[in-house]
Amino acid sequence: MSSKSKFDSANKGKAGESIWKKAFVANAEWPDKEEFLDVIYWMRQAIGIVLGLCWGLLPLKGFLGLLLFVAVNAAVIYFYVNNFQSVDEEEYGGMWEITKEGFMTSFAGFLVTWIIVFTGLHGSSL
Repeated sequence: MSSKSKFDSANKGKAGESIWKKAFVANAEWPDKEEFLDVIYWMRQAIGIVLGLCWGLLPLKGFLGLLLFVAVNAAVIYFYVNNFQSVDEEEYGGMWEITKEGFMTSFAGFLVTWIIVFTGLHGSSL
């Protein structure tokens, strides 16, 4: 392995750490738009799994669970972008583009988690 490739891989690790440190610091600078969108994407995935667990533990069913997921997921991202990070959403194509970032994969993770937990805990009472 050449010294250049060792240096590159070491810098990638440091860059990855700084992205997540910036994610939890209020009003951080985001010179690379893709980094911020990556944070939004992975935050949304975590939200989907956590809400799937919560909705499965509470025996939420049907449209109410789906509607609450959409509302909570969108609200958390909206407040994170506008209040915690204070990002100019027009740089990213508007709030709608940020809101769409990673939503469908988050929804899929939420549904799988919700169905598995709900069925495992409450399946015999259906």
